Amino acid sequence: MEFVRTLYKALYRKYRPRTFIDVAGQEHITETLRKQVMLGRLSHAYLFVGTRGTGKTTCAKILSRAVNCRNPVDGNPCNECDACTGIESGAILDVLEIDAASNNGVDNVRALREEANYVPVSVAKRVYIIDEVHMLSSQAFNALLKTLEEPPEHIIFILATTELHKVPATILSRCQRFSFKRISSQTIADCLNGIAAKEGVTLAPDAAQMLASIADGSMRDAISLLDQCASDTEVDLRRVQDTIGIFMSQEIQGLATAVAHRDTVAALAIFDSLYRDGRDMASLINDMASIMRDMLVYKLSPESGLLSGMFGSPVISGLSQDFTPERIFYCLDALREAASGIVRGGSARLTSEMCVIRLCSEQMAEDPTAILARLAALEEKDSGDYIPAVSRHPSAANAEGQDTHAAQLTQVQAEPEQAPEHAQAEPVQTTEPAQPEQTTQTAQPEQTAQPEQAPEPAQPEQSAQQEDLPVTDASERVRDPWGEILELIEYTDASIHAPLANSNTVTAEIRDGILTIYTDDVFTAGRVKDETTSAMIKDAAYRVLGHEVAIRTAPRQAEQEKSAEEKREQLMAFIIDKSL
Repeated sequence: MEFVRTLYKALYRKYRPRTFIDVAGQEHITETLRKQVMLGRLSHAYLFVGTRGTGKTTCAKILSRAVNCRNPVDGNPCNECDACTGIESGAILDVLEIDAASNNGVDNVRALREEANYVPVSVAKRVYIIDEVHMLSSQAFNALLKTLEEPPEHIIFILATTELHKVPATILSRCQRFSFKRISSQTIADCLNGIAAKEGVTLAPDAAQMLASIADGSMRDAISLLDQCASDTEVDLRRVQDTIGIFMSQEIQGLATAVAHRDTVAALAIFDSLYRDGRDMASLINDMASIMRDMLVYKLSPESGLLSGMFGSPVISGLSQDFTPERIFYCLDALREAASGIVRGGSARLTSEMCVIRLCSEQMAEDPTAILARLAALEEKDSGDYIPAVSRHPSAANAEGQDTHAAQLTQVQAEPEQAPEHAQAEPVQTTEPAQPEQTTQTAQPEQTAQPEQAPEPAQPEQSAQQEDLPVTDASERVRDPWGEILELIEYTDASIHAPLANSNTVTAEIRDGILTIYTDDVFTAGRVKDETTSAMIKDAAYRVLGHEVAIRTAPRQAEQEKSAEEKREQLMAFIIDKSL
């Protein structure tokens, strides 16, 4: 008996669209391309832009077959003629797909340019599909530019990229650009249900919605996740959660509730349970960021309908009552920093655990968002809605009792200080003119006794000494770390340090995770935007500040136009924070 083992084909390859009509969620692009094929109004260069898994390469392959099809049907390839089958199988070499990530040198582009001069052998059009075109070097782009500007009549270039900002403007101006949008969750769920039915798999509706939500607009990711979960004939929500390692909504809601109540003990207990169950820490951070984002959107615009769908409006409404917008911004910054730390290869458990602790207590951070959150907490405290930043653990009652006892002692000690004022006021008001000598005699002992009972000169000296320390510490915190960043850059590359260190032409400001470099010098602004220089500045800023920053440039006029009121508010925030 002869046994033939067939190679399994991944579902995203098996169900790749073969015509423009089959492409889901990109009708604004497929209809335009289909009509261009029907009318024969084809461009010599196309640029497909969009996130991963949205159909860029698929549409490029369909277009390469459509322009060479012997029997096109309403602008779609028939997929039956020798041209369509040869292109699809890779037998026809006139249609070539190039990966720019591994063929990004100028020599590769020169070889392509020389081949482009030859007429196609088997089909009407020679098509070059260059995927991830943003990976080409600047010399390679320059070599490709002349061919894109004056191409032969039998050549069509289809460029695909996920990072449009890295493609030179000279290339963009010579291409027809099509922007692929993220596919909606409902469209992805419908496609998954159709694929599951063809594969004989029972896919639960809530499981399909969960897969579509995790895919984040990528059809390929959603189909790959379905392929991963479809090891059995039935796929429900629990199987999706166990297979992919995501969290149940009750677990995330419990952790968010503990953070809302600043209950560090409960939050750490939930975190430890999730970690021991093998849950992915990056997914935990992302899910917490998603619920924080929904709370912020709900507080700012309750009726907008922009919630992600992870939780319903009643749950988001209940959680958002315990958060101020300032605290939500602080939590989002802490979660973003934790996600970056995990990506950089740090300890996933330690990074996530420290993030959970910081979410429960703003006192663990000194960045501007934490200061704003603490000021908002003070406003809540004045209004009577404040939730103390301590654990609701039974042992916390002792601490609260000690705080109350300390407050009472402070009040008792404060009362005798006010007594001399009343004692002084009474003799002045009750002094009779008939006894001036006695009044004078009694007044003199009181004046001599006052310095002994309340040494007023000693108290200002002590308070001045106590105030000197906060002022010095606040000045250190307010200082601009730009000088330290420049020192690190000078140690690494003096040529980059030289134009940035000129204080007459360059100043900088760090605020809300953004490093703004103000300069009117075009050369310096160009150096800052350079990828190598930008990476060096980001690395130095991370070493000085302890967190990543985004870099942008602005004219110095923008710095001068900043209102004095805004700067005064920043300084007052630091002073109030220190006084607490």
